[in-house]
Amino acid sequence: MSTILSDAQAKMKKAVDYTLHEFSAIHTGKATPAMVEGVMVEAYGSMMRLKECAAISTPDARLIQIQPWDAGLVKAVEKAIQMANLGFNPIIDGKLVRIPLPDMSRERRQEFVKTAHKLAEEGRVHVRNVRRDGLEAVKKAKLPEDEGKRLEKDIQTATDKSIKDINDHLAHKEKELLTV
Repeated sequence: MSTILSDAQAKMKKAVDYTLHEFSAIHTGKATPAMVEGVMVEAYGSMMRLKECAAISTPDARLIQIQPWDAGLVKAVEKAIQMANLGFNPIIDGKLVRIPLPDMSRERRQEFVKTAHKLAEEGRVHVRNVRRDGLEAVKKAKLPEDEGKRLEKDIQTATDKSIKDINDHLAHKEKELLTV
């Protein structure tokens, strides 16, 4: 019956990992490839993720540099970044696309903090949904009472740990966002 617990733990871990991945896309004024790697580029008649058709690097904290593997995609990459509405202004430089990051205003930072809080709450809700499903599975399993209670307690412990992880990362992200 520990499959109920391990299943719940795996789903909670997934929820936490997903939330952290979403956090990494929130831009803190420091350039990271994660900010643009999910942008969809029209390449060879289909849509591809930017990271699938270009090398993305950050030569310094205020600049993202994109080098398409096919120089013919430079224009498509520039257009995709503009269309993604990330607030970036890409500059074509030969076979490279450079994205200088704008300085973030206090309001912009506050917006990002709100976004981070929203993402964290979605993560916590997902974890709680996994807990609810796990507890229902325990009830349906018709286990001996003591075993059922122990399993419920273990699921609650996993839930608390997952929510604490999300909250810790949220606090870290918030500090990172508000540090100028």
